[in-house]
Amino acid sequence: MRALIAAIWLLHWLPLPLLGRLGEALGSLLFIIMKPRRRISLINLRLCFPELDEAARIAIARQHFQAYARSALERGILWWASEARLKKLIKIDGDIPLERLRAGPAILLCPHFVCLEIPGIALVLNSELSVCTIYTRQQNKVVDDALLKGRSRFRPVTLLTRARGVKPIIRAMREGKPFIMLPDMDFGLRDSEFVPFFGIPAATLTAPARIAAATGANVIPVIARYLPNYQGWRVTFYPAWEDFPGPDITEATRRMNAFIEAQVRASPAEYFWTHKRFKTRPLGLPDLYRADKEDTDL
Repeated sequence: MRALIAAIWLLHWLPLPLLGRLGEALGSLLFIIMKPRRRISLINLRLCFPELDEAARIAIARQHFQAYARSALERGILWWASEARLKKLIKIDGDIPLERLRAGPAILLCPHFVCLEIPGIALVLNSELSVCTIYTRQQNKVVDDALLKGRSRFRPVTLLTRARGVKPIIRAMREGKPFIMLPDMDFGLRDSEFVPFFGIPAATLTAPARIAAATGANVIPVIARYLPNYQGWRVTFYPAWEDFPGPDITEATRRMNAFIEAQVRASPAEYFWTHKRFKTRPLGLPDLYRADKEDTDL
């Protein structure tokens, strides 16, 4: 792993257009050889985009692998590039809603797009704010150390484990640290409800709505996407949601999924399709990822 981290460090010196093309070439190779992940991606795309033909879904899956591999190689820029280089590469749509972020507790809702590391960096580079987020410790200590140093090199970041529950999150938010929350993975039935995602019942965390209700937090969606022609990244801070969560936690969670779905439709190749988003199923419904499903010949 030390060799891998060293390679990523060396690659970060490359111009972004060259590094981006190298990442896409790696992604094309991974699409061919990582059959289980390719299979999951194609199952997800068949479920979410039944109106597309198989060739179109395969094209999106291949583009996703390219985008994901590119983001992995470009991580070195985030970890080691100068502040000036990062500010040049990270473009922000409009203004960061700093008044809302400073007004009290805030949740930055950051769905699983491949550039999800960018919003936090964009915020700390353009404000005095620090952030808090959930962190899963990596099995390899070298990778874990590199990730921790990379995320906190401009300003300390409060990293919390999911096992500690919501109290440390609420405490950090009340200290003025926006909570970067990734709300769209399947963590099972605990603290989740089945709400539609692309018309399919998806086990979805109700934590964004519950934490917002408990703290009165402003909920501000933020998504980073690639700029065209390898120019960097575009970060969009969407308007804070009004009247969220309201009296109905389930309806608030449904509203969140509808927003994420709309953003996925806008740039489908950059969404995280290799995750088993529909792994947890309502009682009596079949496993959508069962092993006897046929894979697509490519």
